[in-house]
Amino acid sequence: MKGSERGNMQNILVIGFNTRNVVCSASRAGYTVCSIDAFRDLDLQECAHSSALLECGTVQELHKVEISRIKAQMAEFGLEFDALVPGSGLEMLDHKDFSCPVLASSPDALQKASDKLYLSKRLEALGVPHPRCYSPKELDAIEYPVMIKPASGGGGIFNRIARNRRELLASLEELRELNPELTEQTVIIQEFLEGIPSSVSLLSTKNEAISVAVNEQLIGIPWLSRLPFAYCGNITPFRTDQAEEMEALAEELVLEFKLLGSNGVDFLVSEKGPVVLEINPRFQGSLDTVEKAMNINLFEAHAGCFRGELPEKPEAKCFAARGVIYSDRELFIDRKLMDVILRENSADIPFEGTVAEPDGPLTSLFACTSTREEAVLSLKKGANRIKAFIEKQTKRKNT
Repeated sequence: MKGSERGNMQNILVIGFNTRNVVCSASRAGYTVCSIDAFRDLDLQECAHSSALLECGTVQELHKVEISRIKAQMAEFGLEFDALVPGSGLEMLDHKDFSCPVLASSPDALQKASDKLYLSKRLEALGVPHPRCYSPKELDAIEYPVMIKPASGGGGIFNRIARNRRELLASLEELRELNPELTEQTVIIQEFLEGIPSSVSLLSTKNEAISVAVNEQLIGIPWLSRLPFAYCGNITPFRTDQAEEMEALAEELVLEFKLLGSNGVDFLVSEKGPVVLEINPRFQGSLDTVEKAMNINLFEAHAGCFRGELPEKPEAKCFAARGVIYSDRELFIDRKLMDVILRENSADIPFEGTVAEPDGPLTSLFACTSTREEAVLSLKKGANRIKAFIEKQTKRKNT
């Protein structure tokens, strides 16, 4: 991809656990997009030129997918791909395995940015405020309360709080039972701090980075999920007097870690100032709200970064909110439920005949309004309508 002309890049493959937001962004930018992911949502299929299913129930299963299987699925599309874009769960794909360019940071940079224990040590060296991390070998040194979470990967569904050693050991045991991959070697124990979860979305080239938006994160929202730390969406922009400091820190970090394209840095807005929680070296869940609020196409901007181009810093046009509704039960997706979801301003629309797992994501709702409060109220009303329909249907089936 030499020069700044886009004409030499048209056919794109997006691959990851859930690719809908990236695929639809690329489609809106005029690319011919194919997708391989674990959901094949209805709206993804509408945006994509063609799509294939990765049969894996978790991001962990995705890590074990054979490259030969991915290549076989690529061949079935019958297109010559100009670029491949890895999404969540497949960030670490070896670029050398593919004949087309991979629009992502180097696997080495991704590995370092994703490893929360390594990040903690780097932040310590840089003098950047962050929660203290303990290894499971340091049980006697721990000051409680602490958060236990996977060392890499996000979503918050495996995050646990421990207020003493007994709770910590019980949480470690519970996580091992839920997912055998979550051993003492693959989790981290992190100082638990109070604050407002937030993030900065950035674009970066080799030499330069700009913050595109500061986002409020919706974490463990009771009317969206039963899980106390599940990622439930975003509101963009997040108005806070710490925004400029967060943007400067985030820009410093993506350049320090040699990240390219669209990346995110998670923060806590605390009484003592911004605290860095983690780096997301890939397209983030906030993509939709950033695009709606800031009137930018993030896929086009991401592709530009690999040609050394950055857009102008955008201004917010509205408060855009995304709410991810999680299912509180095993739920068969029939036509009636799909129709209820489709009546809302929704995305990540499950395909008819599929099953939503208990505490698995069901769908996303959106709002774009002149105030944050209106946006939240709109999401809440939509979520209540969907949940009321599910309750009604469940009662009818049980009588």
